[in-house]
Order: sequence, then structure tokens, then C-alpha cells
Amino acid sequence: MEQRFFPSSELIINSDGSCFHLHLRPEQLADKVILVGDPARVNTVAKHFDTVECEVSSREFHTITGTYKGKRITCQSHGIGCDNVDIVMTELDSLANIDYATRTEKADHRTLTCVRIGTCGGLQPFTPTGSFVASVKSIGFDGLLNYYAGRNEVCDLQMEEAFKKHMDWNPIKGAPYVAVADQQLIEQIACDDMVKGYTISCGGFYGPQGRKLRLLPEDPDQNAKVEAFEYDGLRICNFEMESSALAGLASLLGHRAMTCCMVIANRYAHEMNTEYKNSIDTLIEKVLDRI
Repeated sequence: MEQRFFPSSELIINSDGSCFHLHLRPEQLADKVILVGDPARVNTVAKHFDTVECEVSSREFHTITGTYKGKRITCQSHGIGCDNVDIVMTELDSLANIDYATRTEKADHRTLTCVRIGTCGGLQPFTPTGSFVASVKSIGFDGLLNYYAGRNEVCDLQMEEAFKKHMDWNPIKGAPYVAVADQQLIEQIACDDMVKGYTISCGGFYGPQGRKLRLLPEDPDQNAKVEAFEYDGLRICNFEMESSALAGLASLLGHRAMTCCMVIANRYAHEMNTEYKNSIDTLIEKVLDRI
């Protein structure tokens, strides 16, 4: 089989041999990856490590690789939004599956296990502030996966159609997609103490999540319709901004991935916990122990 070659315009490698945005070198990446949005949260995760091997920072991308109870783990921040996850997942995959010396795809695929630890807004009475939600499937409002060949093969197309019909979806907003998390990883990480359900990944924090400040959302009934949607016995539990891109890109690239979030605001009950940074450590410890 002919090896694919990636020219410098497509695979941008820095002068020190690191990938363009993350500034990581292939040997600095572990097989187990914890993903977080906030660059400062990387330190919150890494404080649990027994040893630290390396630390790299570039823009919103902060990385620490170390060991936790004998497991080599990389903690990587991705910032806010599916567009950032596109950068992070693509570059992590390149570090794992492209030979940077020859710019060719490696013959043996290396599979990464990626768990995103995030925060979210709960949408159901059974997701109060402080609860943990594991995203079984994620509905992407962002449209990112629609730019990649093969998206239909890794998405739940029947659920997409059911959701669009339920929402009376306005096509001007682009096609939503339903990305599926790795089922075995969901069971491994979520166990029986996280709520399993669907997640909506939004392309913004205000209008796309139905918030009303000086600008009003296109569909004033969006959140009520979202809260009422049910498919295969599960409900949409939360809003966040990254899980659809993570699950979708990981599936296309041959990696295992999922998202689990702590609810810091309940949109249904109009509650908000601004002191969530004091309690998210419990979720971090669960994921580190189970990954």
C-alpha cells in the first residue's frame, strides 16, 4: 500500500519538530489523554500526577504529560469551541499516526483514548448543579463534522432526522449532526454514578444556547423543544461547546473518545454555581482512576 505524503502546507511542523499549534513533539504524547477547556485546569489535573515528564504552553493550548498510579497520561487544554477541538484532535492524531521525519502516514495505527472533562449547563430536572453527565451522543450545532468525508458513516443519521423534525429545524443554521461516543469508554468512565444522556454542542455561548441579552435567538422556543426531545429512551441532558467535535473526529480518525461534564448551571431551574472550580476536582479524580 502506497504511503500518503503530507506536504508542509498541510502538515505544518515547527523548527523544533513539534506540531504547529500545540507545540508538542511525538514522543511527548501519551496514549491516554485528558482534555480540558481551560488552560489553567491542566494544572488542576496534573497536581494529581505522581511524576511530570514535560510541560508545554502555546496560546490556549497547555499540555502536561506525566504519570498517575503507573499510567502515562497527557492532559491537554483545547480552549472553547468545536473549532479548537478540530485543531487539537487533528494535531494529536498527527503526532500519533504520522512519521514527522518522512511526512508519511505510519503503517501501524496508534489508538488514543481521549476523555474530555468539562463544565456544562443542565437541561433537565434530573441534572441539578453539581451532577456529572456522560455524553452518549452529541448533537453538533456547529457544523464542523459536515466538512469531513465519511461523516455519515460515524453519525446517527436516523436520530439526526428525528431531531430536525422535532425542532422544526431552520436550514439556514446548517445541518446538525449526531456524533457517537465510544460505548465501551462510556461504560468504563461513567459507571453508575454519572447521568448518561445526549448533549448539544453549541457554536456559541449566548444565542446558540438560547440566552437572551440584547440579541434574541432565532428560535425563541428552542430550549423548550430541546428539553422535550427523547430518542431511544434518553433525553438531552446538557448544553456545552465541544463534545460533538471530539466524538466525531475521534470516530473518523480511529480513536476512542467521550465527554463527561459537571453541571454548573441548570437552565431548567435557572440556577448557577459560580464556585464550581472548588468541586470539579471530584470528577477529575474519577476520570483519572478509571481511564
